[in-house]
Amino acid sequence: MQQIAAEMNLSETAFLHPIDGGYALRWFTPSVEVDLCGHATLASAHVLFEDGLLGENDTAHFETRSGLLTVAMADGLVEMNFPASAVEPCEAPGGLLGALGIESRSVYRTQFDYLVEANSEEEVRALQPDFAGLRHLEVRGVMVTAAATRRGFDFVSRFFAPGSGIDEDPVTGSAHCALGPFWGKRLGKEQMIARQVSERGGTVRVRLAGDRVRLGGDAVTVWRGDLSEAASDGMVR
Repeated sequence: MQQIAAEMNLSETAFLHPIDGGYALRWFTPSVEVDLCGHATLASAHVLFEDGLLGENDTAHFETRSGLLTVAMADGLVEMNFPASAVEPCEAPGGLLGALGIESRSVYRTQFDYLVEANSEEEVRALQPDFAGLRHLEVRGVMVTAAATRRGFDFVSRFFAPGSGIDEDPVTGSAHCALGPFWGKRLGKEQMIARQVSERGGTVRVRLAGDRVRLGGDAVTVWRGDLSEAASDGMVR
């Protein structure tokens, strides 16, 4: 699976197979296996619904390294039920802010990542990080966030994970397990619309539900294919 993910060279590649009561699901970046991934989970559920392996009113059950995750259709979106991630204030580790090129308002630590609060949406959009500098941090990645100023959104973010083989992730569902509760508390909201302002960009509907976060998004199948395996003698099977 790790070799296939490296060949695909996407932010994460998902692998699932049927088990009793649902599916086993694992995620790999081009270089490491990760404990939680949003968009590859959404894509996996999308395929199950689209191919008729699950009905429109069914719920997908995934056994993962982060426990049982469920996904269902809600208001026309694929909605993932993920565990909320606690956010704790911390001192910025050496090299973090310098590599980002900003003077942050606050720095926090989550189970997987650093969360850096920027001064404005414009600052988040303008970031040009030193990826080599970020690569040495002993975390999965770094999310940078600010309150949104453009209509229709509550907060914006970007996510950098060069140490995990991803300079910048286009859309990061798992990061919103921390970003949702963080901004929900500040904004006094239980439902928000988030925008990840990477070059590709993506919108995430965030709904808080106690110690869970419901993340809604859309998916489109853009290609299908068959995977051929190269044997040790160089022949393709």
